[in-house]
Amino acid sequence: MPELPEVETVRRGLAPAMEGARIERAEARRADLRFPFPDRFADRLTGNRILALRRRAKYLLADLESGDTLIMHLGMSGSFRIEEGNPVAGHVFHHPRGKSATHDHVVLALSGGRTVVYNDPRRFGFMKLAETATLDEHPLIADLGLEPTGNQLSAADLAAGMAGRKSPMKAVLLDQKLIAGLGNIYVCEALWRANISPRRLAGTLVKKNGAPTPRLEMLTEAIRAVIADAIAAGGSSLRDYVQADGELGYFQHTFAAYDREGEPCRHEGCIGTISRIVQSGRSTFYCPHCQK
Repeated sequence: MPELPEVETVRRGLAPAMEGARIERAEARRADLRFPFPDRFADRLTGNRILALRRRAKYLLADLESGDTLIMHLGMSGSFRIEEGNPVAGHVFHHPRGKSATHDHVVLALSGGRTVVYNDPRRFGFMKLAETATLDEHPLIADLGLEPTGNQLSAADLAAGMAGRKSPMKAVLLDQKLIAGLGNIYVCEALWRANISPRRLAGTLVKKNGAPTPRLEMLTEAIRAVIADAIAAGGSSLRDYVQADGELGYFQHTFAAYDREGEPCRHEGCIGTISRIVQSGRSTFYCPHCQK
């Protein structure tokens, strides 16, 4: 499933085409994806101007002048592409398709001659409409934690969420109520950068007075850095993920831990090798020699 850097990369690719444009025609080519489309979905989109395209965790949010926000989730295999010209007349593509038109489920024909197409072979993605004014109270959004981008995430915030917790670090960092949008790949990479074992109990990184330990300070910086590096690289192209322009992300070529089982640890001076364990049904990659 695409993680936060991949979704942010898609947002940045779509924003120039979508922000400020009017949806001249919306088309839903089936009744549902993971969930049924909202009532009168295409009609409620048609004629609306897109005021802004935002991201919250792994959700894309298109604010409409009607006062609604279109909530979009890519699921396992969802992707967007931008087409130049009317796709009904001529099928002129700005970039190679890279996806079968059989799985084109939502089409937004925009003012200015561009069309945005949502393609999803497995149909685990979804789209919903919610009132913009009360979006923070929506069930999908209300319980999301802090964003791990920029300066929004601090060691003090993590300490407050980890104090007294006896769960492994890996499980705590995947808790979306603590950090929004942080997924399996980037948790493995951040823990490796901070030399922290995914098995370590989260509460051990918090002092008795509730303040973060130096190691938690280091982990916080590692989380922010790995997310920033992944966004700069266009995300990680694993299986179905591509950017809005059809290009692949390349952060996977810099993985230090994830999917490197049996390979030498890349920490300078470390003689260990990357191991794979299973935590809560998910693969975890780390170096037992230097991650403590």
